[in-house]
Amino acid sequence: MKTAPKTIDEYTAGFPEEIRNILEEIRMTIRKAAPDAEETIKYQMPTFTLNGNLIHFAAFKKHIVMYPVPRDVDTFKDELSACEGEKNTVRFPFNKPVPFDLIGRIIEFRAKRNLEKSAVIEEK
Repeated sequence: MKTAPKTIDEYTAGFPEEIRNILEEIRMTIRKAAPDAEETIKYQMPTFTLNGNLIHFAAFKKHIVMYPVPRDVDTFKDELSACEGEKNTVRFPFNKPVPFDLIGRIIEFRAKRNLEKSAVIEEK
């Protein structure tokens, strides 16, 4: 029985090279978009936090899932409507190019929102 990963490196090490490369590129995209975010593992998935959860992502047999994503925000509605997923998740199938630019913009949006929420809480 495998033990739960304690780091993102441990998580990605368990995948074939092709999947590992995609996961690492997602990781670098997140780090570039939110350089102050911290890496951790939550729910046995790679997670970035910045004044709360920023994004979770995980690889499955046929796709990568990310959440939470802002499906209800006008800026992303059209692009995310073309992607599979539910209420606040998105799935990127391995048989299509991963939209790293979209991921970066989502992370920038979420980081800004998290920081704004934190500032409001600090003011109270």
